[in-house]
Parts: sequence; structure tokens; C-alpha cells
Amino acid sequence: MINFRRLFRYLFIPGIILAIAGLFAGLITQVWSPLYVGLLVAGIIILVIWLGFIFVTAQGFWKRRSTQISTNAIVATLSLIAILGMVNFLAIRYSNRIDFTENQLLTLSPQSQEIVKNLREPLKVWVFDKDSSQIDRELLENYRRYSSNFAFEFVDPDLKPGLAEQFKVKSLGDVFIEYKDRKQLVQKLINYQQKEPLSEIKLTNAIEKIQRDRIQTIYFLQGHGEYSLTASEEGSGLSLAVSNLEEKGYKVEPLNLIERSTIPEDASAIVIAGAKRKFFEPEVKALKDYSDRGGSIFLAIDPNTNLGLESLLKEWGIQLDQRAIIDASGTGERIGYGPATPIITNYGKHPITRDFNNEYSLFPFARPIGTVKVEGVTAVALLITNDRMWAESDLKSEQIKFDATQDIPGPFDLGIALTRKLPESTSKTSNPSSTKSSSQETQNPTESIPPPSPVDREENKIKPKKTESRMVIIGNSAFATDSLFQDPRILNGDIFLNSVQWLASDGEQTLSIRPKEPKNRRINLTPFQSGTIESMSLVIMPLFGLILAGITWWRRR
Repeated sequence: MINFRRLFRYLFIPGIILAIAGLFAGLITQVWSPLYVGLLVAGIIILVIWLGFIFVTAQGFWKRRSTQISTNAIVATLSLIAILGMVNFLAIRYSNRIDFTENQLLTLSPQSQEIVKNLREPLKVWVFDKDSSQIDRELLENYRRYSSNFAFEFVDPDLKPGLAEQFKVKSLGDVFIEYKDRKQLVQKLINYQQKEPLSEIKLTNAIEKIQRDRIQTIYFLQGHGEYSLTASEEGSGLSLAVSNLEEKGYKVEPLNLIERSTIPEDASAIVIAGAKRKFFEPEVKALKDYSDRGGSIFLAIDPNTNLGLESLLKEWGIQLDQRAIIDASGTGERIGYGPATPIITNYGKHPITRDFNNEYSLFPFARPIGTVKVEGVTAVALLITNDRMWAESDLKSEQIKFDATQDIPGPFDLGIALTRKLPESTSKTSNPSSTKSSSQETQNPTESIPPPSPVDREENKIKPKKTESRMVIIGNSAFATDSLFQDPRILNGDIFLNSVQWLASDGEQTLSIRPKEPKNRRINLTPFQSGTIESMSLVIMPLFGLILAGITWWRRR
């Protein structure tokens, strides 16, 4: 015979299980379906029936010691389950992650976050591969957290050959992005039989690039001792600056104003970096004319350098000081640089530097930049020295010491961004399609990542109307060279790229700190070293353990 009275005593167990299952299923999913509500109600009804049965059938049941102990255990268990469930619910609803990697590799960079947040149209990443990497999936999930317009999908090209043909997939591991009616190859994950993870740098640059409606051209002036646009053994070239601009979708061209008397109509910005010799008067006039019609100029000029640009700079209210900045705080010496290399941690409130906080940038042998008020010109400091720096006038002295009679105490500005309103008569629409220039859209055969697929871009034929001209001037040119550009400890590369992007932009531009490259921490071993480690782990260490065990056995025997 089944003892139903005894079974009813344990009726609370299924009641608790059903009630908890229904409650937390509804809380976590935020969808109170009939199933979840039914489980919760059924559990509560069973518990009520059990309590009624206990009160009716058990005389003195609640006074027993065993009942009190069991009740305490049940209450404690239910409380623990409720606490764990609530913690799990809060963790799912309000998830926060802490990235302990050195360069915050598991967290999207500020620039990636801003670019994804500002997506105005749906954008989708297509990964054509048989197996989906967990690392790649987590990176794409990080992007999706910042915008509902971002989506991704892993596709096996063998299962969906039509889709692979549509994107012109050539091999496994091809990653594409699709935006509006454009498609662009981002990265090949499989190269020479080796698989690499999806790169945040390449993906962010591709997202930024595919949103542009036209190709912008940046001209680097040459002919006055400026830095080379190619790499050099001593790291004094601008090859990294050029390659980074090209990865962001800009076209970079050298420009010699002696060979060509005017600046091309398609120039989005002019870069003058490291010039050492004076400009000829026709060159200065060409720069002034370009500025007067809404052009943008980036000027990086070192101390003790006279380029003959006084008439141009006067129109902008810029005053150059020939002294060199000396950093007496000792910060540079602690990281391997001398007092002639000022370390900047104070940045102005400007789109170029707004996300820099108090991170480091350094400028070997720099000069202060001053300004005077000019009508129509707005100047904002970008790089601000601290009060422990001064401008040294006697650069030939062996002892660097502040002289109140000749030197200038800090703080002062090392970099400035300026805008100048254009008169109504000069603020007119330009048409680069009517001008034969070197920046016509041609595909570079040496480029490994193709540009977005061709579309009918009528908007390319008319440049947006210019209402202002812009200039960024920095009292140092070496900061953007290859030896300092890609150093992850400093923001030199970000300062240069953000400055050029701001100058070239027609309106609001997403500017911030770039993604960091992962540090190579591989240990490269010689055959002898790897053989020694293998022998130690497979032979010597096990043999040593056996010998110790044998000695212990012998002593106990």
C-alpha cells in the first residue's frame, strides 16, 4: 500500500522546483510566457496544499526539533538559491567586463566605439569560413554591443555557394563588410596555410572607409627638406603615417610646388612636415590662395627653422618662437629621453584630442607656438606644456639652465588648431571632376585590400561647400616619423592622424584613439633549447620523481 500521508510530507520539493523554475525563467528572459507563469502558479499551489496538509494532519509538527532544523535548512537553501538567482539575473542584465590585458586588447578602442555608435545605416560583416573562431566572434560581439546597426554572420561557402559568388570569395577566411550597396574585403584570415585572428584595426578602418562617398586626397609637400614618404633605416620617414592614412581610405600624393604652381582642386589637406629650407614666393602665394578658398594645412615646424611663411601665418594670427622647449620635470628622463624632449599629458578641448585624457605624447626638440587675435580666426590649443617647462634661447650652452632674462617660463602651447571663416564670395562649390588632377579614382594594383565595389557615385562629382579654412600647427615634426608613430605607449600617431582627418573632413569626424596592435610575446627557441626542455619534461623530471620515490620506499622499509 502506498502511504500517501508520508508522500504528502515531501510535496514541498516539487513545489519549490516549479516555483523557482517559473520565476527565474521569466526574470532572466523578460518574457512571461504562459509556460513560465504556469510553472510559477503550479509551484505556489503545491506549496499551499503542502502547508495546509501539514497544519491539518500533524499535531505539534512545528514544535518538533527535527521540524525546526529542517525548516531552517529549507529557508537557508531557498535564500541561497534566491541570492544566486538574483546575482545571475543582474549579471545578465547589467553585464560589465574588466580587461586586464596590457593594451586593453579585449576592449574596443575609443575610436572603434565611436565609429560603430555613429553608424546611420545597417552594416554587416560576413566571415566566409567553415569554423567560427571564438576570438573572432567575441570581437564582433563587442562591436554589436555599441550599435543596433551592426550585424555579423559566419558563412560556410560550401553550403552557400551563391552568397560566396555574390561577394567574389576567393578562399576560406575572407572577411567582407556590406554597407548600403557596397561590399569591401576587410581581411584574409588564412594566409599561407596559417590562420590569424580578425584584426580590430583593419575592421575599424574598413568600416570608416566604406562610409565615405568620395575618395579624399592628402598632399605631402616636398622639395624643402621634408621627411620622405618612404621608410628609412633610421626611422625618419613618414611611411607609417602614409600607410595609416591609406588604410583609412585616403589617397596620399607628394606635391612639389616648383613643378606645379598651384595646389590641385581635389586637395583635401596639405601636409608640410619637417621642411628645412625657405619657400619661394610663388609657393607661399599658392598656399595662401589655397587657404583663402577653404583649404586645410597641417604644418609641423621645428625650432631654428625659418621657412619664409610669415605672411601666411600672419593671416592666421600665428607667432613662431625660435626657442626650444626644455622639460625640467624629469618625466622624459624616466622613460629614456632627455630634457629637450617635452612630455605632454595636458590636451585641449578639441575633437582632435578630446579622448586623450592624460596619456603621454612626446616631441623631441620642439618650439612653442603663440597666437594673436585676428578677426574671423578661432584658435584652440591642442598640446599644452606644464609649468615646469621653459623655452630655452641659448641652445649652444652645455649647461641647460633657466635664464629669466632670455628664457620664457611655461606653460605654453606646443600645438594649435585654427579655423577661419570664409567670405561669402569665396565660399563656393568646387567641382573636382572638371579638373584634371592626379587624384582620379584609379585602383592601385599593389594594394592587397580592394576598395569598395563600384557604385554610381553622383555625389563624388561635387565637393561639399566650404564655409571655413582650417590649419593645425605643431612646433615639432619628428613626432610623426616612423620611430615614434606606432609606439603603443604614446599618442603621437593618433595626434597626426586625428589632425589630418579633422583638416580633411567636411563636417563632423569620428576622431579618437586608434586600436592597439597585440604585443608579440612568442618565445623563439633554438633547436638545442627546445630539445633540452623536451628532455627535462619527458625524461629527467619523471626520472627524478622515481628516484625520490625509491629512496623514500627504501628508508621506510
